Amino acid sequence: RRGPTGSPAHRTGLTSSNLNHLSLNMLKEPLMGDVSSAGILRWRRTIFLVTFVNYAMAHFCRKCYTNVKTELVEDGVDQVILSQMDTAFMLTYAVGTFISGRLGDMYPQNIIIAIGLVGSTACLVFILFLDRLRVVQWNHSLGFSLFVLAQFIHGFFQSTGVPVNTAVMGNWFSKKGRGFIFGLWSCHQFLGDILAALATAWIVGAGSPWQWALLLPATLNGVWGALNLCYLPNSPAEVGLASSVEKTTASDGGGAIGFVQAVRIPGVIGYSLAYGFLKFINYAMFFWLPFFLSLHFDTESANMISSLYSLGMMPGGVIVGWVSDLLGGRRATVVGAFLLVLAPLLWLFAMYADEMPPLILLALLGMLGVLVGGPNNIITSAVAVDLAEHPSIGGNARSLGTVTSIINGTGGITAALGLMIIGPLQQVGGWTAVWYLLIACVVVCIAILGKKIVNELSGNKE
Repeated sequence: RRGPTGSPAHRTGLTSSNLNHLSLNMLKEPLMGDVSSAGILRWRRTIFLVTFVNYAMAHFCRKCYTNVKTELVEDGVDQVILSQMDTAFMLTYAVGTFISGRLGDMYPQNIIIAIGLVGSTACLVFILFLDRLRVVQWNHSLGFSLFVLAQFIHGFFQSTGVPVNTAVMGNWFSKKGRGFIFGLWSCHQFLGDILAALATAWIVGAGSPWQWALLLPATLNGVWGALNLCYLPNSPAEVGLASSVEKTTASDGGGAIGFVQAVRIPGVIGYSLAYGFLKFINYAMFFWLPFFLSLHFDTESANMISSLYSLGMMPGGVIVGWVSDLLGGRRATVVGAFLLVLAPLLWLFAMYADEMPPLILLALLGMLGVLVGGPNNIITSAVAVDLAEHPSIGGNARSLGTVTSIINGTGGITAALGLMIIGPLQQVGGWTAVWYLLIACVVVCIAILGKKIVNELSGNKE
């Protein structure tokens, strides 16, 4: 029987004062005194790499679909169907996140991850099958229902990515230096987005059938899911590296905590609401930035340029995590500082985006990615793991998936509802109105985190 999963393996501190070696020291910190550091380092590298690729695969899958919407329209799948597919995906993704996190705390996490990856393969293959049959042309109502159903189910499978992989990572990495490690790890989604943009552009640009842009991620997801099922260890206990923390939890007989108990952890509600507005900003860029750029560039160039935003998000999480580690884990303070810079940057877009020289526009897009990506990445990774260790739940080892699912699920619901506003608002007030809406979201986010920031700056651990 598998050992309990969910909490970091130990709480021992870093011994080196050299901040340049913070992450390396953290990786080498042994789980137990009688286990070699080399063995721990090897396993941590493996877990980091496998879970990194897991979520990169998930984003590669969904972004490839997003990038072939034009080709789907040419095949008769109209914009109304595509819009409803996006809505169905976002809603089931949000709801599924709550469920997936709970399942990840109750059952072997490698099984849940494998189901998500292989399920995504099945959904993409189903979309290709529907397109091949030209079902929309001979029965629009049936085609509408089936295409929406495909993304409806796809959202559930994709929802396993964040909470379950974060839970696996939390089992292997301790608190000291966690911000930097998780900030680096959270680059997975943006790498997936960038690779999807490049792969789609290469396939379509080479004159190959656009369907290959969906078949490629479908195949990779299926193969990688099978590898997870066979080889991914959920916790150090499964490879004989059980820590003292895990032993204590096991001896206490602690099971997976309930949803209500997780919500009551101080900070969970606040971070969940703040992340909701952050995720809405991110998904507004994810879904609408290529459209905005198409007003200034051709379609192919707009898709390529939009990847600058994703590229900027990658160092954002690393910077927030690293700086918050240097400040003793004061993550809300660093997130707040990033948001204070983000608000005026969005104002620049609201005032001058239509008149910006291309080079300045590109530079600001990269900066926008850094400022959005930093807070967005760290809240669903290092912050979630910090919250799952709160004393109010007695160090329960099987809470991380549930806590992460609450944060990410709340963000998904907020983003799904917010995306319904973008289209009509853009038609009525243009892109200026959209930028001001995003500024308002930043202000609300700062207000939500205000008390937490004050507590951190005053030295109040609560």
